[in-house]
Amino acid sequence: MIEVTILNFLNAHLSVPAYTDRQNKMPASYVIFEKTGGAKKNHLLSGTVAFQSYGKSKYEAGMLNEELKCVVEDLVTLDVISGVSLNSDYDFTDTTTKEYRYQAVFDINYY
Repeated sequence: MIEVTILNFLNAHLSVPAYTDRQNKMPASYVIFEKTGGAKKNHLLSGTVAFQSYGKSKYEAGMLNEELKCVVEDLVTLDVISGVSLNSDYDFTDTTTKEYRYQAVFDINYY
């Protein structure tokens, strides 16, 4: 399950905690992610993963998004990851909860 590999890598390399689910009490800054799709071609797996970076301000969320993108790109250093490509990233502030966040979507190839 690629999510476990990503979660462990993020928590070892990010300056904030990463989660796959919201917790009862979330810190001021954190990253949450989910695999939104996947495929298999010629026995190689790929997944589309959406990462949301939360911060106390739009600036802080944006800076965390930049840190996150660098860390996610470093996933290629793992033997189980064969490629990482940024699909898109953008301001994704939640107007309902008024939480500042950015979202980065990556296509990740893995074994």
